[in-house]
Amino acid sequence: MAEFYLVRHGQASFGADNYDKLSQLGHQQARWLGEYYRERGLDFDALVTGDLVRHVETGEGILEGLGTGLAADVQPGLNEFDFHSIVDAYLSAHPDQAPPEGAPVAAFYRVLKRAMQHWQADGLEGALPESWLGFHDRVAGAMAHIQQHYADRRRVLVVSSGGAIAMWMRHMLNTADDTVVELNLQIRNTGVTQGFFNDKVFRLSVFNQVPHLDRQDRSDSITYS
Repeated sequence: MAEFYLVRHGQASFGADNYDKLSQLGHQQARWLGEYYRERGLDFDALVTGDLVRHVETGEGILEGLGTGLAADVQPGLNEFDFHSIVDAYLSAHPDQAPPEGAPVAAFYRVLKRAMQHWQADGLEGALPESWLGFHDRVAGAMAHIQQHYADRRRVLVVSSGGAIAMWMRHMLNTADDTVVELNLQIRNTGVTQGFFNDKVFRLSVFNQVPHLDRQDRSDSITYS
């Protein structure tokens, strides 16, 4: 069986006008992960990413740390769902739950969780860019693409986003949709989910590990946004 290393992007620019780019720390997290793999003699013979800027930059940073180059197979099925639209639709129906000005990031995450629960239950109104079923199916399609094209490889690096990784877990473990909502907010920046696959099945070994940040001088570099 081939190995997959499924990585969430590095810290993005939460609160900036453009969220879809890595922060300075996000770039460093990606390079550190690549350096970690290089020090352990790990290499990859394929790179698959979503087409968001933060995915592309994370893949580039990991390869920089590894000291190698790979052409990315860009699969939009690995992209994050449009959480801004989901939250906006939820708050349109529940304006009293909008976080106040200057509220901590945790307040936004609480609203996002409730918004996802309503989205999953088909309880949001308005012209959303994507249904829950559409999100479900496109992540499954990206997984099937990887199985079809890379089952004969040794080690495949995949870069995606927290929600899409949570949906990947839902498919891989055959769990309920609620799993996606619960896991989404737990996945760390450049957190690695690892396992094996062939053209028929995915198997999980490790979930959401950050070995490249698991040291005293980098404890402040573990982030979730």
